[in-house]
Amino acid sequence: MGDKIVIENRTDADKTALRGEGLSPREIVAELDKYIVGQKKAKRAVAVALRNRVRRLKLDPDMREDITPKNILMIGPTGVGKTEIARRLAKLVLSPFIKVEATKYTEVGYVGRDVESMIRDLAAVGFQMVKQEMQEKVKVEAEKRAEEALLDLLLPGKKNRETKPKPSSMVRPFSINNPGEPGIMGAAIQVGIPIFKHSANSENPPQAEAVPEAAEAGPSKETVEKDRSTREKLRAMLREGKLEDRTVEISVSQTPQLPGMDMMAGMGDFGTSISELVSVLGGTQKNKVLSVKRAREVLINEEAEKLIDWDRVSDEARQRVEETGIVFIDEIDKIAVKGQRGGPDVSREGVQRDILPIVEGATVNTKWGPVNTSHILFIAAGAFNISKPSDLIPELQGRFPLRVELDSLGEEEFLQILTEPKNALTKQYVGLLATEGIQINFSPDAIKRLAALAADVNSRLENIGARRLHTIMEALLEELSFEAPDIAPAVISVTPEYVDEKLAGIVKDQDLGRYIL
Repeated sequence: MGDKIVIENRTDADKTALRGEGLSPREIVAELDKYIVGQKKAKRAVAVALRNRVRRLKLDPDMREDITPKNILMIGPTGVGKTEIARRLAKLVLSPFIKVEATKYTEVGYVGRDVESMIRDLAAVGFQMVKQEMQEKVKVEAEKRAEEALLDLLLPGKKNRETKPKPSSMVRPFSINNPGEPGIMGAAIQVGIPIFKHSANSENPPQAEAVPEAAEAGPSKETVEKDRSTREKLRAMLREGKLEDRTVEISVSQTPQLPGMDMMAGMGDFGTSISELVSVLGGTQKNKVLSVKRAREVLINEEAEKLIDWDRVSDEARQRVEETGIVFIDEIDKIAVKGQRGGPDVSREGVQRDILPIVEGATVNTKWGPVNTSHILFIAAGAFNISKPSDLIPELQGRFPLRVELDSLGEEEFLQILTEPKNALTKQYVGLLATEGIQINFSPDAIKRLAALAADVNSRLENIGARRLHTIMEALLEELSFEAPDIAPAVISVTPEYVDEKLAGIVKDQDLGRYIL
């Protein structure tokens, strides 16, 4: 199975980059086999590319910088697993991953998204990953703080007694004759000189009478003990879930939204600057009445954000994106120029020129800091049924040294897809209809019949690969899915006769257009 990578004398950043990538190429392929049928060449290529990143991080820093990832170009018809391989690979190693379509980008000077936005989007994915991990680390402490905040909200009387401001000990001097003006009597009171009450007609000598302090005594000991006892009772009820439906009023932070922020998201650096300005301005506080259950979630999130070191989150997210990020560029064949210039292809070569420096290695400014793309793994894919890889500009071709051709899927592969993967289609539909009380039993012969029909239709119509199975399965179970709530509970056996009955007319007319996803 190959030796495992042993992380020794590594920095925290290196350990983060190596996390989840201690698998040998053979083990990576075995994990991908659980979800993707066939395509051994493509799986081996991505497994080696992933392993090389681990090997690179074990080298000295000086040599490490000179080793760049070997980007991969996948060539094959739609529906054969190109996107799924990249997506499962990213989940396997917990790497920041983003799938983009080359057709969404335009050359500088045209209306559309610039290619640097793919790196900003990848940085956002990395930031969210690190943020969630940090929140998990402080979750216990955040829950404790949220519980105390909830108890304060459920005991407003105690909170008011504790937070009631004490009167100021400073008294403004005032005049006996004119209270609005300062005078000797007021000054005497301020400095604490006793005041003597004396009347000219009084025979008694003047007596000193101290002016009482303008202060209010705090809660009594009995009140404090009663509040503590009530708080502990509420705490027990809160932990037992007996107060989930009670409502409380909390103050929630809201970030101001400027008009057209969605439009600004695609405006590159300008849109990023506007977003940063909004975050700097801060949000407003709005009072909301929520149930205890919902208020607990809000308070836990707020307390967790207070406990997180955001500078560390940004630094680690940026480092993770640079060292382990994966960008999957789909439909790259759609921007390949087929020899002619002008017309609808006017910006396609420009998009290639703009993508080139990103793939070669450039620094892209993001709201979390500059991201260097030199060691990000790029996986491009396309059917190339109209154009061919040689239609790409030579420089871009050179940046994808590994080329893998994916095989078309036939009846045997369809049979495996329907039964073997963890997320097999038959298992998905069994689970979906089980929620309605419908039990479906697929016979082996029925599954073979479905695979044969999918292969036959793909050979006579447009070859859409494994997506044809979605077409077949939806057509097969459409009526049952519609009537499930009315006929439940029921047990349905799917046999070859059942398949022929439901699909005979559709296959005969060769019209599956309305079912194609």
